[in-house]
Amino acid sequence: MRVAKHLIDTVIPLEIWDCPGNVTVDTLGASLVDFSTIVFVIDIRDLYQHPVSKLVEFIVAACQINPDINFEVFVHKAERLQEDDKIENFRQIHERVMDRLIDESPEFEQFPLNFHLTSIYDHSLREAFSRMLHKLIDSLPYLEELLNVFCSNTASPKAFLFDTSSKIHVATDTSPVDKATHNLCCDYLSMLNSFGPLYRSNSNDPRTSRFSPTPAPTPPPTATTSTPTSGITPAGTPPLTSSSSPVPPSKPHFYPSAATSLSPSRPGTTLTYHLVTPHLALLALLPTTVYDMRRGLVEWNVVWFREGVREIWESGLRGGLES
Repeated sequence: MRVAKHLIDTVIPLEIWDCPGNVTVDTLGASLVDFSTIVFVIDIRDLYQHPVSKLVEFIVAACQINPDINFEVFVHKAERLQEDDKIENFRQIHERVMDRLIDESPEFEQFPLNFHLTSIYDHSLREAFSRMLHKLIDSLPYLEELLNVFCSNTASPKAFLFDTSSKIHVATDTSPVDKATHNLCCDYLSMLNSFGPLYRSNSNDPRTSRFSPTPAPTPPPTATTSTPTSGITPAGTPPLTSSSSPVPPSKPHFYPSAATSLSPSRPGTTLTYHLVTPHLALLALLPTTVYDMRRGLVEWNVVWFREGVREIWESGLRGGLES
Protein backbone atom coordinates (compact mmCIF):
# COMPACT_ATOMS: atom_id res chain seq x y z
CA MET A 1 0.00 0.00 0.00
CA ARG A 2 3.04 2.29 0.13
CA VAL A 3 6.32 2.76 -1.71
CA ALA A 4 9.01 0.31 -0.55
CA LYS A 5 12.65 1.14 -1.33
CA HIS A 6 15.27 -1.59 -1.85
CA LEU A 7 19.01 -1.01 -2.15
CA ILE A 8 20.88 -3.50 -4.36
CA ASP A 9 24.62 -3.20 -4.99
CA THR A 10 25.71 -5.18 -8.01
CA VAL A 11 28.05 -3.90 -10.75
CA ILE A 12 26.33 -0.56 -10.19
CA PRO A 13 24.40 0.53 -7.07
CA LEU A 14 20.64 0.46 -7.57
CA GLU A 15 17.79 1.91 -5.54
CA ILE A 16 14.55 0.18 -6.53
CA TRP A 17 11.22 1.77 -5.62
CA ASP A 18 8.47 -0.83 -5.41
CA CYS A 19 5.29 1.21 -5.90
CA PRO A 20 1.63 0.19 -5.34
CA GLY A 21 -0.76 0.04 -8.24
CA ASN A 22 -2.58 3.23 -7.27
CA VAL A 23 0.51 5.45 -7.37
CA THR A 24 0.46 8.38 -9.78
CA VAL A 25 3.06 10.83 -11.03
CA ASP A 26 1.83 13.34 -8.42
CA THR A 27 1.79 10.91 -5.47
CA LEU A 28 5.12 9.23 -6.26
CA GLY A 29 6.96 11.52 -3.86
CA ALA A 30 9.83 12.35 -6.21
CA SER A 31 10.39 13.89 -9.60
CA LEU A 32 10.79 11.57 -12.58
CA VAL A 33 14.09 13.36 -13.25
CA ASP A 34 15.56 11.29 -10.39
CA PHE A 35 14.87 7.95 -12.11
CA SER A 36 16.72 6.18 -14.89
CA THR A 37 14.19 3.40 -15.60
CA ILE A 38 10.52 2.73 -14.98
CA VAL A 39 9.42 -0.92 -14.92
CA PHE A 40 5.65 -1.16 -15.33
CA VAL A 41 4.05 -4.50 -14.40
CA ILE A 42 0.76 -5.59 -15.98
CA ASP A 43 -1.06 -8.79 -15.03
CA ILE A 44 -1.55 -10.77 -18.23
CA ARG A 45 -5.19 -11.47 -17.25
CA ASP A 46 -5.92 -7.97 -15.91
CA LEU A 47 -8.61 -5.69 -17.28
CA TYR A 48 -6.36 -3.82 -19.64
CA GLN A 49 -7.99 -0.39 -19.68
CA HIS A 50 -6.91 0.87 -16.24
CA PRO A 51 -3.22 -0.29 -16.29
CA VAL A 52 -2.80 0.87 -19.89
CA SER A 53 -4.11 4.33 -18.97
CA LYS A 54 -1.73 4.47 -15.98
CA LEU A 55 1.23 3.45 -18.14
CA VAL A 56 0.41 6.06 -20.80
CA GLU A 57 0.10 8.69 -18.07
CA PHE A 58 3.62 7.92 -16.81
CA ILE A 59 5.10 7.86 -20.32
CA VAL A 60 3.61 11.23 -21.29
CA ALA A 61 4.75 12.83 -18.03
CA ALA A 62 8.24 11.31 -18.24
CA CYS A 63 8.79 12.50 -21.83
CA GLN A 64 8.14 16.06 -20.72
CA ILE A 65 10.39 15.92 -17.64
CA ASN A 66 13.03 13.27 -18.39
CA PRO A 67 13.16 12.20 -22.06
CA ASP A 68 16.13 9.88 -21.41
CA ILE A 69 14.24 7.60 -19.01
CA ASN A 70 13.90 3.94 -20.02
CA PHE A 71 10.52 2.21 -19.98
CA GLU A 72 10.15 -1.55 -19.57
CA VAL A 73 6.75 -3.31 -19.49
CA PHE A 74 6.59 -6.69 -17.74
CA VAL A 75 3.48 -8.61 -18.79
CA HIS A 76 3.52 -10.78 -15.69
CA LYS A 77 2.03 -14.07 -14.42
CA ALA A 78 2.36 -15.62 -17.86
CA GLU A 79 2.05 -19.11 -16.36
CA ARG A 80 -1.68 -18.59 -15.87
CA LEU A 81 -2.53 -19.06 -19.55
CA GLN A 82 -2.01 -21.66 -22.22
CA GLU A 83 0.64 -20.88 -24.82
CA ASP A 84 -1.76 -19.64 -27.52
CA ASP A 85 -3.76 -17.47 -25.09
CA LYS A 86 -0.53 -16.16 -23.59
CA ILE A 87 0.77 -14.95 -26.95
CA GLU A 88 -2.60 -13.44 -27.89
CA ASN A 89 -2.98 -11.50 -24.62
CA PHE A 90 0.61 -10.29 -24.87
CA ARG A 91 -0.06 -9.03 -28.41
CA GLN A 92 -3.26 -7.28 -27.35
CA ILE A 93 -1.58 -5.48 -24.46
CA HIS A 94 1.23 -4.34 -26.74
CA GLU A 95 -1.19 -3.05 -29.37
CA ARG A 96 -3.44 -1.25 -26.89
CA VAL A 97 -0.54 0.57 -25.27
CA MET A 98 0.90 1.70 -28.60
CA ASP A 99 -2.54 2.75 -29.88
CA ARG A 100 -3.15 4.86 -26.78
CA LEU A 101 0.25 6.50 -27.13
CA ILE A 102 -0.40 7.38 -30.78
CA ASP A 103 -3.76 8.84 -29.73
CA GLU A 104 -1.88 11.12 -27.33
CA SER A 105 0.53 12.25 -30.04
CA PRO A 106 1.80 10.88 -33.36
CA GLU A 107 5.32 11.49 -32.05
CA PHE A 108 4.95 8.41 -29.81
CA GLU A 109 4.72 6.10 -32.80
CA GLN A 110 8.48 5.42 -32.59
CA PHE A 111 8.67 5.52 -28.79
CA PRO A 112 11.20 2.90 -27.53
CA LEU A 113 8.97 0.80 -25.27
CA ASN A 114 10.15 -2.72 -24.42
CA PHE A 115 7.72 -5.52 -23.53
CA HIS A 116 8.70 -8.70 -21.67
CA LEU A 117 6.63 -11.80 -20.92
CA THR A 118 7.53 -12.78 -17.34
CA SER A 119 6.73 -15.32 -14.64
CA ILE A 120 8.15 -16.24 -11.24
CA TYR A 121 7.92 -19.94 -12.10
CA ASP A 122 10.76 -19.80 -14.63
CA HIS A 123 13.75 -17.54 -15.22
CA SER A 124 11.99 -15.10 -17.58
CA LEU A 125 11.73 -12.47 -14.84
CA ARG A 126 15.49 -12.59 -14.21
CA GLU A 127 16.16 -12.40 -17.93
CA ALA A 128 13.93 -9.32 -18.23
CA PHE A 129 15.64 -7.61 -15.28
CA SER A 130 19.01 -8.46 -16.81
CA ARG A 131 18.09 -6.72 -20.08
CA MET A 132 16.87 -3.73 -18.10
CA LEU A 133 20.08 -3.61 -16.08
CA HIS A 134 22.29 -3.78 -19.18
CA LYS A 135 21.01 -0.35 -20.30
CA LEU A 136 22.25 1.20 -17.06
CA ILE A 137 25.81 -0.20 -17.05
CA ASP A 138 28.18 2.22 -18.78
CA SER A 139 30.99 -0.37 -18.71
CA LEU A 140 28.88 -3.07 -20.40
CA PRO A 141 30.84 -2.99 -23.73
CA TYR A 142 34.10 -3.62 -21.85
CA LEU A 143 32.63 -6.49 -19.84
CA GLU A 144 31.25 -8.01 -23.05
CA GLU A 145 34.67 -7.74 -24.70
CA LEU A 146 36.30 -9.49 -21.73
CA LEU A 147 33.77 -12.31 -22.08
CA ASN A 148 34.40 -12.46 -25.85
CA VAL A 149 38.14 -12.86 -25.23
CA PHE A 150 37.52 -15.54 -22.61
CA CYS A 151 35.25 -17.49 -24.98
CA SER A 152 37.77 -17.19 -27.81
CA ASN A 153 40.70 -18.38 -25.67
CA THR A 154 38.84 -21.32 -24.09
CA ALA A 155 36.59 -22.43 -27.00
CA SER A 156 33.55 -21.60 -24.88
CA PRO A 157 30.31 -21.28 -26.87
CA LYS A 158 28.65 -19.13 -24.17
CA ALA A 159 29.66 -17.30 -20.97
CA PHE A 160 27.79 -15.16 -18.46
CA LEU A 161 28.83 -12.83 -15.65
CA PHE A 162 26.19 -13.34 -12.92
CA ASP A 163 25.32 -11.47 -9.76
CA THR A 164 25.32 -14.46 -7.41
CA SER A 165 22.65 -13.26 -4.98
CA SER A 166 19.99 -12.06 -7.45
CA LYS A 167 20.97 -14.50 -10.25
CA ILE A 168 20.76 -11.64 -12.75
CA HIS A 169 23.41 -11.78 -15.46
CA VAL A 170 25.10 -8.39 -15.65
CA ALA A 171 26.92 -9.20 -18.90
CA THR A 172 27.36 -11.92 -21.50
CA ASP A 173 29.39 -12.38 -24.66
CA THR A 174 28.00 -11.16 -27.98
CA SER A 175 26.72 -14.54 -29.16
CA PRO A 176 22.90 -14.89 -28.97
CA VAL A 177 21.46 -15.82 -25.57
CA ASP A 178 19.88 -19.25 -25.69
CA LYS A 179 16.98 -19.51 -23.23
CA ALA A 180 17.78 -23.10 -22.30
CA THR A 181 21.44 -22.23 -21.59
CA HIS A 182 20.46 -19.21 -19.50
CA ASN A 183 18.00 -21.31 -17.47
CA LEU A 184 20.64 -24.00 -16.97
CA CYS A 185 23.12 -21.47 -15.60
CA CYS A 186 20.49 -20.00 -13.25
CA ASP A 187 19.59 -23.45 -11.91
CA TYR A 188 23.24 -24.34 -11.37
CA LEU A 189 23.85 -21.04 -9.58
CA SER A 190 20.79 -21.64 -7.37
CA MET A 191 22.11 -25.07 -6.43
CA LEU A 192 25.55 -23.69 -5.54
CA ASN A 193 23.98 -20.89 -3.50
CA SER A 194 21.98 -23.48 -1.56
CA PHE A 195 25.05 -25.49 -0.57
CA GLY A 196 27.59 -22.65 -0.42
CA PRO A 197 26.77 -21.55 3.16
CA LEU A 198 27.70 -25.02 4.40
CA TYR A 199 31.36 -24.36 3.55
CA ARG A 200 33.82 -21.75 4.76
CA SER A 201 37.34 -20.90 3.65
CA ASN A 202 40.25 -20.39 6.03
CA SER A 203 41.00 -16.98 4.52
CA ASN A 204 40.79 -13.96 6.81
CA ASP A 205 39.11 -11.99 4.04
CA PRO A 206 36.09 -10.22 5.64
CA ARG A 207 34.54 -9.71 2.19
CA THR A 208 33.25 -6.29 3.08
CA SER A 209 33.86 -5.03 -0.44
CA ARG A 210 32.36 -6.32 -3.65
CA PHE A 211 35.63 -5.88 -5.52
CA SER A 212 38.92 -6.76 -3.90
CA PRO A 213 41.66 -4.16 -4.47
CA THR A 214 44.34 -6.82 -4.14
CA PRO A 215 45.94 -8.73 -7.02
CA ALA A 216 44.35 -11.94 -8.22
CA PRO A 217 44.98 -14.91 -5.93
CA THR A 218 47.52 -17.62 -6.42
CA PRO A 219 45.58 -20.70 -7.60
CA PRO A 220 45.64 -23.79 -5.38
CA PRO A 221 48.55 -26.19 -5.83
CA THR A 222 46.32 -28.75 -7.56
CA ALA A 223 45.55 -26.40 -10.46
CA THR A 224 47.90 -26.16 -13.42
CA THR A 225 48.50 -22.50 -14.23
CA SER A 226 51.05 -20.21 -15.82
CA THR A 227 52.70 -17.29 -14.07
CA PRO A 228 53.81 -13.97 -15.63
CA THR A 229 57.59 -13.74 -15.84
CA SER A 230 60.29 -11.51 -17.26
CA GLY A 231 58.97 -8.39 -15.59
CA ILE A 232 55.43 -8.84 -16.96
CA THR A 233 52.76 -8.10 -14.37
CA PRO A 234 48.99 -8.61 -14.52
CA ALA A 235 47.01 -5.72 -15.98
CA GLY A 236 46.50 -2.95 -13.47
CA THR A 237 49.06 -4.38 -11.00
CA PRO A 238 52.02 -2.07 -10.25
CA PRO A 239 55.47 -3.58 -10.78
CA LEU A 240 57.39 -4.76 -7.76
CA THR A 241 59.75 -2.10 -6.45
CA SER A 242 61.89 -1.79 -3.36
CA SER A 243 60.33 0.09 -0.46
CA SER A 244 61.70 1.37 2.80
CA SER A 245 58.68 0.00 4.68
CA PRO A 246 57.94 -3.51 3.48
CA VAL A 247 54.30 -4.56 3.60
CA PRO A 248 53.69 -7.92 5.25
CA PRO A 249 52.26 -10.46 2.81
CA SER A 250 48.53 -11.05 3.08
CA LYS A 251 46.73 -14.30 2.58
CA PRO A 252 45.32 -14.75 -0.93
CA HIS A 253 41.61 -14.36 -1.35
CA PHE A 254 39.56 -17.50 -1.76
CA TYR A 255 37.75 -17.79 -5.10
CA PRO A 256 35.70 -21.01 -5.25
CA SER A 257 35.11 -22.84 -8.50
CA ALA A 258 32.95 -25.76 -9.57
CA ALA A 259 32.08 -27.74 -12.68
CA THR A 260 29.52 -30.29 -13.78
CA SER A 261 29.14 -32.42 -16.87
CA LEU A 262 25.94 -31.87 -18.86
CA SER A 263 25.79 -35.42 -20.21
CA PRO A 264 23.54 -36.97 -21.40
CA SER A 265 21.43 -33.90 -22.27
CA ARG A 266 24.48 -32.16 -23.79
CA PRO A 267 27.20 -34.73 -24.28
CA GLY A 268 30.71 -33.38 -24.47
CA THR A 269 29.85 -30.14 -22.61
CA THR A 270 30.84 -29.01 -19.11
CA LEU A 271 29.29 -26.12 -17.18
CA THR A 272 31.86 -24.25 -15.07
CA TYR A 273 31.56 -21.76 -12.22
CA HIS A 274 34.31 -19.38 -11.08
CA LEU A 275 33.85 -16.68 -8.48
CA VAL A 276 35.23 -13.40 -9.84
CA THR A 277 34.45 -11.10 -6.92
CA PRO A 278 32.64 -11.89 -3.66
CA HIS A 279 29.35 -11.23 -5.46
CA LEU A 280 30.02 -11.83 -9.17
CA ALA A 281 30.60 -15.20 -10.81
CA LEU A 282 31.65 -16.35 -14.27
CA LEU A 283 29.54 -19.22 -15.61
CA ALA A 284 30.61 -20.72 -18.92
CA LEU A 285 29.93 -23.69 -21.14
CA LEU A 286 33.15 -25.47 -22.14
CA PRO A 287 33.92 -28.50 -24.30
CA THR A 288 34.60 -31.33 -21.87
CA THR A 289 37.84 -32.20 -23.68
CA VAL A 290 39.11 -28.63 -23.17
CA TYR A 291 38.17 -28.61 -19.50
CA ASP A 292 39.71 -32.01 -18.79
CA MET A 293 42.90 -31.69 -20.82
CA ARG A 294 43.60 -27.93 -20.70
CA ARG A 295 42.22 -26.91 -17.34
CA GLY A 296 45.33 -24.87 -16.60
CA LEU A 297 44.61 -22.71 -19.66
CA VAL A 298 41.03 -22.20 -18.49
CA GLU A 299 42.13 -21.20 -14.99
CA TRP A 300 44.75 -18.86 -16.43
CA ASN A 301 42.11 -17.07 -18.50
CA VAL A 302 39.84 -16.82 -15.45
CA VAL A 303 42.63 -15.05 -13.55
CA TRP A 304 43.04 -12.49 -16.33
CA PHE A 305 39.27 -12.10 -16.63
CA ARG A 306 39.06 -11.41 -12.89
CA GLU A 307 41.80 -8.80 -13.20
CA GLY A 308 39.99 -7.13 -16.09
CA VAL A 309 36.70 -6.91 -14.17
CA ARG A 310 38.53 -5.40 -11.21
CA GLU A 311 40.22 -2.79 -13.41
CA ILE A 312 36.93 -1.83 -15.08
CA TRP A 313 35.27 -1.37 -11.72
CA GLU A 314 38.15 0.67 -10.32
CA SER A 315 38.20 2.89 -13.42
CA GLY A 316 34.48 3.52 -13.05
CA LEU A 317 34.90 4.26 -9.36
CA ARG A 318 37.70 6.76 -10.01
CA GLY A 319 35.64 8.40 -12.75
CA GLY A 320 32.66 8.72 -10.41
CA LEU A 321 34.79 10.29 -7.68
CA GLU A 322 36.37 12.75 -10.11
CA SER A 323 33.01 13.80 -11.53
